[in-house]
Amino acid sequence: MNHTTQMHQIARELPECDAWFTPYYCDPPLDWLRRAGALEFVALGERHRRRCMSYLQDQALQIDLEGTRHAGQYDLVLTASDLIVPKNVEGTPIVLVQEGMTDPEDWRYSLCRTVKIMPRWAAGSALTGLSLQYDRFCVASAGYRNLFIGKGVPADRIVVTGIPNFDNFRRLLENPFPHKNHVQVCTSDLRETLRYDDRAGFLRGVAALAGTREVIFKLHPNENEARATREINRYVPGARVFAEGSAEEMIANANILVTQLSSVVYVGLALGLEVHSYFDLEELKRLLPLQLARAAANIAEVCRDVMARHRLRRRGNRSHPGDARYRSEGLQPRGLPQ
Repeated sequence: MNHTTQMHQIARELPECDAWFTPYYCDPPLDWLRRAGALEFVALGERHRRRCMSYLQDQALQIDLEGTRHAGQYDLVLTASDLIVPKNVEGTPIVLVQEGMTDPEDWRYSLCRTVKIMPRWAAGSALTGLSLQYDRFCVASAGYRNLFIGKGVPADRIVVTGIPNFDNFRRLLENPFPHKNHVQVCTSDLRETLRYDDRAGFLRGVAALAGTREVIFKLHPNENEARATREINRYVPGARVFAEGSAEEMIANANILVTQLSSVVYVGLALGLEVHSYFDLEELKRLLPLQLARAAANIAEVCRDVMARHRLRRRGNRSHPGDARYRSEGLQPRGLPQ
């Protein structure tokens, strides 16, 4: 849903475009695994697809499932992940938008960088941006620009725009969530994505930190709800557990935020909460997404620029007026904020 809602916000800023939407998809043989139900722990899973389709239908958006209806006819493809680039969009201009926080550079990242035949998706979002099959990569902040350049993304492909679901956390301060001044805990789907998780140790730490204060848990959407709830009841008795609802609103009402490996840590940092995370907090502060409340409009401007450049090239012109600035600065087209 994070992919879906960000794409929708950007489309709203492109009213001149005939926008069509699809859930994230892949080609065989990976698609055979998806159909068999083996990929339910990632965005390709059927459960996520159903949620996406329900949202698209509720919003009365045009749906082109897996890009089959108008294959080869699009002027631009906009996506929140390049870990998989389906064959039917290859050759079409692509704008990649950073989804959120990227996974740590663990052994899977090192393996995929070393063994070139390994698929990018095997390392999770740590390899975001490294397909290089896009024209521009819109990122959350200057800190992330430096991070992706350090991984090997060309500087002239990156545009610092902010990202729509992360660019205005102050809007969350007015919300209907009834609990306030609590310790908010947001867990991660480490076990479901085949990573090590000392959940018992984590929960004991939460209990020690909270003391007598109210504790509220928001489970990651991919988690095994029954198992996670059972563990929480054992180690943090009396805590409230939510599998649904807005984690961001829960955080906005809290005094303390505790996370494992989750993008929602940025909500707590931006709103000035006491934050505890597996990530280094000083590094997160350097990476904190821009809070300008105009990321979707910034990205729409990048999309227009990419489409205009490709139209010129189809007519025989080799460059676009904005190209020189991209090459020299690797920043924003047409005066987007620094």
